[in-house]
Amino acid sequence: MNERYESPLSSRYASEYMLTLFSARTRIRTWRRLWTELARAESELGLPITDSQVRALEAHVEDIDFDLAARREKEVRHDVMAHVYAYGQAAPEAAGIIHLGATSCYVTDNADLILYRDALRYLRGELLKVMKHLADFAEEYRALPTLGYTHYQPAQLVTVGKRATLWLQDLLFDLEELDFVLSAIPFLGCRGATGTEASLMELFDGDQEKIVELNRRLMERFGFTRLYDVCGQTYPRKLDSRILSCLSAIAQSCYRMAEDLRLLQHDRQVEEPFEAHQIGSSAMPYKRNPMRCERICSLSRYLMADSLNAAMTASTQWLERTLDDSANRRISLPEGFLCADAILRLAQNVTDGLRVNEKIIEKTVMEYLPFIATENLMMEAVKRGANRQETHEVIRRASMAATARMKNGEPCNLPELLAADPAFSLTEEEIRAGLRPDRYIGRCPEQVEAFLDRIRPLLENVDAGKTEINV
Repeated sequence: MNERYESPLSSRYASEYMLTLFSARTRIRTWRRLWTELARAESELGLPITDSQVRALEAHVEDIDFDLAARREKEVRHDVMAHVYAYGQAAPEAAGIIHLGATSCYVTDNADLILYRDALRYLRGELLKVMKHLADFAEEYRALPTLGYTHYQPAQLVTVGKRATLWLQDLLFDLEELDFVLSAIPFLGCRGATGTEASLMELFDGDQEKIVELNRRLMERFGFTRLYDVCGQTYPRKLDSRILSCLSAIAQSCYRMAEDLRLLQHDRQVEEPFEAHQIGSSAMPYKRNPMRCERICSLSRYLMADSLNAAMTASTQWLERTLDDSANRRISLPEGFLCADAILRLAQNVTDGLRVNEKIIEKTVMEYLPFIATENLMMEAVKRGANRQETHEVIRRASMAATARMKNGEPCNLPELLAADPAFSLTEEEIRAGLRPDRYIGRCPEQVEAFLDRIRPLLENVDAGKTEINV
């Protein structure tokens, strides 16, 4: 047993990819890549850095001595300078040129931008997998009538597939937002202690074209297409707020879907996956708790609250920089990504294994269909010469009586009550002949098809596969 606290996001929920991406090794490896490419670009642009020194840095990107760095940080109380020292010990030939012209945020902030970009790209793929499962589900059940609910009260019929497109459309909005955030991540580059590039002006003897070219090369070598136009010491923390807001939006959509499924599972209409040997309750062996959807909701609440950290940090940055962002960002950004990853993994697992209990859905539909059909019945009665207002009153009285009977545990008898009223011009047989659920779902199948036609190009190359989760 581990005797030290470990975040459940690491031990239970997040994927191996995301855990590796936000590991200390990946972060410091990225720092070393940034130092290497800075030295390479400076050498190419005429600074006294040899090819041999650049090759030495390149050769030692991976062999990170974390113990040495930790001992050095305890002495100097500066994490970046501790790793500059450790890197220099690994590549002594290049020790004197590591970090030349840079400030700490050259490695810390650019590395964050790289990690966040890669994490968003990964989450994009995970989001598409959920959407693929839901699209397949919506198509399969596009025409299956089910009781609609407004205010969680019985309303007109919809279809199981149409309801799934409501969840799917929310996720489509999230995908569009994620793509926008991805497209709007510039690279910071090497900009100096207050963003003025003054140190580079000194190194390059005032040659501004070389400074611009240095940053362009760094930007391209790390896969970015543009730089921040202006900055202080750090990249603007508005980006963090934008990123966590995007992750929060995904959480909101998954929460809404999972909570809808929890409500439907209460009535046994639609159920999340439940494995053969799964235990629903330690005390009640018969239970089939919707624990996966409950976990989605639980984690989503955490992520929605976590997003406030970035908003508060962005709003409290002083002038060219303040360090009160650092400790908060070390926690809130990685945990936001790990949490979004966990939510999407659960959502994949749930949407891939939804069980639709068609007989229960049909029973519920038929119980309420006589009430739903009353408007059509009234129109038919009027076409036969009845008075619309009188017919409306007949239906109202009969509906109240049938509802009172149902509240007493008895089945709905609205068709019998209507047919027995002399003022109503349809027989019970005629009334029951009109109780066909497919007549009351409007354009649901067509709406589903039209929506799926629009998003299929996004999903055609998505390999959703099976997602295993820790339960």
